[in-house]
This record gives sequence, structure tokens and C-alpha cells, in this order.
Amino acid sequence: MLGGSYIGLEFGQMFRRFGSRVTVVQRGPQLLAREDPDIADAVAAILREDGMEVLLETSAVAVEPPGDGRVSLAVRSPEGERTLLGSHLLAAAGRTPNTDTLDLAAAGVTTVTGGFVEANERLETSVPGVYALGDVKGGPAFTHIAFDDYRIVRDNLLHGGNRVVGDRPVPYAVFIDPQLGRIGLSESDAGKAGKTVRIAKMGMERVARAVEIAEPRGFMKVVVDAETDQILGAAVLGVEGGELMAMLQIAMMGRLPTAALREAVFAHPTLAESFNNLFASSEG
Repeated sequence: MLGGSYIGLEFGQMFRRFGSRVTVVQRGPQLLAREDPDIADAVAAILREDGMEVLLETSAVAVEPPGDGRVSLAVRSPEGERTLLGSHLLAAAGRTPNTDTLDLAAAGVTTVTGGFVEANERLETSVPGVYALGDVKGGPAFTHIAFDDYRIVRDNLLHGGNRVVGDRPVPYAVFIDPQLGRIGLSESDAGKAGKTVRIAKMGMERVARAVEIAEPRGFMKVVVDAETDQILGAAVLGVEGGELMAMLQIAMMGRLPTAALREAVFAHPTLAESFNNLFASSEG
């Protein structure tokens, strides 16, 4: 697997569970470069527990078929060079748009670095009345974001709305097992933005439901505004992490303070009841 981001890890773990030997080659110092280091480290540990080889700070040097049906990948790391042999090589190092085949200049539609179509906050391109939706404009490349692009244009054109892309949350889930669900600011993001925050963090081994179903790996981590007690962002690495993240997203959308979740009555034994203890850990 060439690339240690979302697609590479999802496919890598899938092929590992099919019975393949899998090596992930990541050029950077951690997997999932957008995530906090503790999240990335925990994901790497889980994948290694599953039997995957994870190589960090490792760059591809050359690829060639040796002639016996295997692929040869030469890589370089701080420890030196080595050669990896495998039946297949999956390039998961990112995607680039193929807008160069559209002759957009003929229509006056401008693009930015990388070939993405330039669009404003209302998704309108440099040509009035022409809009760019989905991955073609750059930014978060998720199906749910592309669908919301449609809703923004629909509301603005047909219903007199004034929606812009900056008003929406950008949730996403990494469908490794256990899942990683993410919404809002990370701890690193909050620090760069100068926010005063508290961090609520709890291991999934303290979640009764996770223990019951024998998947206690991972943890929940929530970035809380120290002044308003509202959630700024969350990461849930654990069983049904995407669903738990969505619950925290709803709390963010409703501007609920974490105290409300800390004292809420959730059914036992559910994953949701873990919010009681999670937010008790960030008091003060």
C-alpha cells in the first residue's frame, strides 16, 4: 500500500483480513497526516496488531516487475534502502482531477493549482451561473460533502437561500476496524487557532459495551471550549466510532454544553452512556 491515509488504510486492512500480507509505506512521520499524533499512533498500533507492516518516514524510490509475477518496490527510510516484493501494489497516495481534458478555458472557467475548478463560497465558478460541485472543486472529498454542495446550490437558486460552504460541519469516518469518526477541530487545530480548550479523553476499555463485544481498542477524544463548555471537535477511534461521532456532531449543532451530556441518562448498556464518564474526565 503506497500511502498511509484513509483509502490506503481501509483497503490495506481489508486485504489483510482476506489473508494477504500487507505493508503500508508512508512518507510522513505518522499515518493519517491530518490527525493528532495520538490518534495516528493508536491507529498504527491497531493495524500492527492485525498483522500489517507499517513503515513510516519511508519513500518509494522505484517500482519494477521482476518478471516472476511479483511487483518489486524499492523504498528508502532513515534506516536505509530495502526492496519489498508483493503480488500487487496499490497506489493510495492521493488523487488529482482530470479537468485538463475538459478545455475549461474555452468556457472561461478558471482552475487553481492542481487542476481543481475555482469556486466561491456559494460554489459559483468564475463564470456566473456555472457551479462546481463535489471533488472537482477541491476541499473535502467526501460523498456527503458533494451531496451537500447540491443542497447549497439548490437552496440558493430555487429557494432564495444564502448558504455558503463555510457554514457546514465536515464530519468523516475512516472505515478501518474499529472505525475512526472525526468532526470539527483537532487538538492541534485548536492550538494553532489560539483556542483555550479542555480535552476529554477516555479509552474504549472503560466502555462497558465495547468490552462486552470484545473490541476495547481505541479511545474517545473531545476538544472542549474552556469558556463555553461547547464541543469544538471530536475523534472517536473505537467500535462504531462513526456513529458516536455523529451523536457528538448533533450536540455541536445544537450547541449543547458537555455538562448536558455528562449528566444525561442513556440506556445501559449502550455505547452512548460512555459520554457520562468521558465528560466527567474533563471537568475543571
